[in-house]
Amino acid sequence: MADTLPTAAAAPELASLRDQIDALDSQLLTLLNARAHVAEQVGEVKKREGTPFFRPDRVAQVIAKMQEANPGPLKGEHVGAIWREIMSACLALESPQRVAVLGPVGTFCEQAAIEYFGGAADLIYCSSFDEVFHATASGSAQYGVVGVENMTEGVVTRSLDLFLHTPTHVVGEVSLLIRHNLLRLQDSLDSVEAVLAHPQALAQCQNWLNKHLPHAERRAVSSNAEGARLAATNPAWAAIAGERASAAFGLHIVAHAVQDEAYNRTRFAIICLPQTMAAPPATARDCTSLIVSVPNQPGAMHDLLVPLKTHGVSMTRLESRPARTGQWDYYFYIDLDGHPSQPHVAAALSELRELCAFFKVIGAYPVKA
Repeated sequence: MADTLPTAAAAPELASLRDQIDALDSQLLTLLNARAHVAEQVGEVKKREGTPFFRPDRVAQVIAKMQEANPGPLKGEHVGAIWREIMSACLALESPQRVAVLGPVGTFCEQAAIEYFGGAADLIYCSSFDEVFHATASGSAQYGVVGVENMTEGVVTRSLDLFLHTPTHVVGEVSLLIRHNLLRLQDSLDSVEAVLAHPQALAQCQNWLNKHLPHAERRAVSSNAEGARLAATNPAWAAIAGERASAAFGLHIVAHAVQDEAYNRTRFAIICLPQTMAAPPATARDCTSLIVSVPNQPGAMHDLLVPLKTHGVSMTRLESRPARTGQWDYYFYIDLDGHPSQPHVAAALSELRELCAFFKVIGAYPVKA
């Protein structure tokens, strides 16, 4: 027969392997606690010296070092995930990091925060990106995580507007592959009266909704997770959200990956006050983000681009937002490839500053290739 029970001889071999795993787990636990004791001592030194507790560049260096030294069979990305959690847990012993995110539990913003800070971060759930900025600027949170751009729907305009007037700056970013799912109390598409989600998510899934739920109301809410929370209160409602929200609110995933674009990514910015963390040092790949305005006159936009061309600085993003002065003036949000500590970038920024009526660097930070 093809399907046979394991032989009696196989059982002792499996038991022996499990004993080996148990012994290794015990050794790992001892070593992890030894590392944690050293981390506590590091925390005491940082307190005395007044140096930052969280150093994302140090986290990246340690993870890269462990991945390079990895002999296998663990995959490099899994080694990275494991070490990020180890370092997050140890950092929590030194000083728990308070991080403001868009709530409730189960948002992609929460997922981005965990990817960047690890699962031991103390997350503060906010009802809007306005509240995330306020919590970070006021010091009730040390860091904030806000969405800034989606590959299919473009920039998150409210985040751009808030950068203009906030004292916070960007020190890092996370790019998440977004998979939207239709969630519901009932495991069926029948009799859905309303679909609840963040406006960006509704826009990213409009073709699917047109085809499968053409008569359902599309109701915009503050976050996808908030939509899931509300959908858990009414069997006639459905939500568009990620798997974390499904688990958090006990909803069925009625349809997987309902976003219109298969390769749907969203960028999240990590923000903080400059006194919490200064701009990270230059790496092999960095982005400098700034906000500028120029006099409303012929050729002003052309003049703005000349310093970049002259010094060989690549512009990777350009967005405009109305200045709301009543004069048809605009602020321009620009991402540059490079770091202000690099001579060619510094020279271009210096010349740009002279041309601009308003000039503000809102961040210089490492990005993933």
